[in-house]
Amino acid sequence: MKFEKAIPVEEIAQKIGAKIIGDKTLMATGINEIHQVEAGDITFVDVEKYFSKSLKSAATIIILNKKTKCPKGKALLLCEEPFDSYNQLILEQRPVDPLRDSISPTAEIHPTAILEPNVVVGHHVKIGEYTHIQANVVIAEHCTIGKHVNIQSGCIIGTDAFYFKRTSQGYQKWRSGGRVIIEDHVDIGAACTINKGVSGDTVIGEGSKLDCQIHIGHDVKVGKRCLIAGQVGIGGNTELGNEVILYGQVGIVNNLKIGANAIVLAGAGVTKDLETGKTYFGSPAAETRTKFRELAALRHLPEFFAKYYE
Repeated sequence: MKFEKAIPVEEIAQKIGAKIIGDKTLMATGINEIHQVEAGDITFVDVEKYFSKSLKSAATIIILNKKTKCPKGKALLLCEEPFDSYNQLILEQRPVDPLRDSISPTAEIHPTAILEPNVVVGHHVKIGEYTHIQANVVIAEHCTIGKHVNIQSGCIIGTDAFYFKRTSQGYQKWRSGGRVIIEDHVDIGAACTINKGVSGDTVIGEGSKLDCQIHIGHDVKVGKRCLIAGQVGIGGNTELGNEVILYGQVGIVNNLKIGANAIVLAGAGVTKDLETGKTYFGSPAAETRTKFRELAALRHLPEFFAKYYE
């Protein structure tokens, strides 16, 4: 998530009651999780084994809970509860603002866009020209919908990220400060749900086509011209390259990379990164030739046991 204007690190430290270690002249231009950060971003870490990863990341400002050496060109903000401080900053930039109208007065909707009855459009949404949104669709806050997009009935775009921090008191919800970006010429079937990013963006690439009842998790990046069939579920922070094809009921766990032009056959369960241009099947998914040989071998197991163990 990028800020509307840069914020001095000293101002941030004052807001969260933190001690600054390192360069006190820095300006923060955004805030994001460790796997999404860019130069100028704030991130946080509260587990010591991940300190090194955070300090070596692109983040300029790191909120943490133990004094450590600050890399050159960065600033560390030392406080007791880094997660709470991080969440506080997200809430300050994206305060919870319940919708009181079907279409927010802050939404920017192109005059050529078609919105059927009972469409709900949240705060600061942008909808491009010649986009057609069918009845009973919800477009939540800060989402951006491109040109010539078709969204069928019952979709919810911009649901909260399924993201909770486990504490001794239970699960603490993160404020979802990210967005959903639907690029041009995308088609989305009925009753799909697409989570907004935790503090980054969930992106559906130009020309991609989604069938009905698909769930896209937070911070997922779907490449251009992908084809995704019904009842597919994609876990948070997973990336699909261009022209990936996912057949019906494919499940993909979080934090994976699916190479461009990969094909995943129906019902597969994907638990690790997939290479470019190959076809996969099964659960856990493997290249089809390998998986079919395994299945053929399994069919001969009864004969094997009958021959050698009777």
